[in-house]
Amino acid sequence: MNNALKIHFVPGRYAVSRLAPNATIPDWFNGPAFKAVIYSEDETTIVCLEDRVPAEIETEKGWACLRTIGPFPFDAAGIVQSLVTPLSTNGIGVFVICTFDGEHVLIPASDTKKASQALKAAGHDCQQPR
Repeated sequence: MNNALKIHFVPGRYAVSRLAPNATIPDWFNGPAFKAVIYSEDETTIVCLEDRVPAEIETEKGWACLRTIGPFPFDAAGIVQSLVTPLSTNGIGVFVICTFDGEHVLIPASDTKKASQALKAAGHDCQQPR
């Protein structure tokens, strides 16, 4: 695999919310833009645009979303690492969601410029945030 990734900032500000295990998908989740539901044994995690999340839901708001442009072979090694390492070494927290065609990485919206600079310094083709 070529180490250079093509990365875009996805428009919007995102939230990561916690619901009860096996929760049904709420109506406020629906709509355009990137979104994800992750079920685990002890919780349901929802990622969507932050303006959709009701105030009473346990949530972390203020996230920007980066997306790698794939697809990549499923057995390709190092894709997530080559994306996360420059962010983490520059003190930027990440929340990673992998899809069939690529990766989505949530970072604090306040760190978008710093993230773009770190990813470019690591050799990636990173589109400037809007």
